[in-house]
Amino acid sequence: MDNILISGAASGIGAATARLFHARGWRVGLLDIDASALRALADELGGVWHARLDVTDAQAVQAALAEFCGLHDGQLRLLFNGAGILRTGDFESIELEQHARLVQINVLGVLNLCHAAFPYLRVTAGAQVINMGSASAVYGVPQLASYSASKFAVRGLTEALELEWRRQGIRVGDLMPPFVNTPMVASQAEPPPVMRRLGVHLQAEQIAAAAWQQAQGAALHRPVGLQFGLLYALGQVTPGWINRLLMNWLSRP
Repeated sequence: MDNILISGAASGIGAATARLFHARGWRVGLLDIDASALRALADELGGVWHARLDVTDAQAVQAALAEFCGLHDGQLRLLFNGAGILRTGDFESIELEQHARLVQINVLGVLNLCHAAFPYLRVTAGAQVINMGSASAVYGVPQLASYSASKFAVRGLTEALELEWRRQGIRVGDLMPPFVNTPMVASQAEPPPVMRRLGVHLQAEQIAAAAWQQAQGAALHRPVGLQFGLLYALGQVTPGWINRLLMNWLSRP
């Protein structure tokens, strides 16, 4: 039976992914810093393995991977890096500590989990990593500067590891949705203009479905949603200045 370990599992995309994979017979492990929400989801799924985890703590990440994979003969079929935070607003209006914390969770957390997971992925047939990317990794988004930068980093890591780890039989890819209706997005006090123009049309369950598709047939980058899928395809064939014009228009107040 396949197993999946999900960070950021207590709510939103992570929780939807846990429910979907569990319903389809996978052995699920849940990681999140929110202990009470994590415990509630674990109970909902019949008492599945879970652990409170700050993904920026490398030693704690290593211990969590060792415990979960130890229950599954030292193997890990799928690591889903879903943990992340968002802070919108003009760059200079956000405290530097908040920018730094965002980068630590969104980037260092992925690095920590990938590094700790490698020994288990390497010995598992069909092993795979799915990173939670974003449409904001295609062109830098105003009022999401540090978030966009963090997702560019995730995109670069995904592309590099896809080339490195294919020799080990490990597939690496990311999901690239635009804005998703999750508590993280809904909690933003200052929605940026691009969010208002594009709207928030995707649900967490749609991203979970994309993760399921990715688990069955890996793509390097998997755009999610028809709207962004068309924009992504256009961006692959148009000059960079056109992408800049489009982002400038989307970001106008």
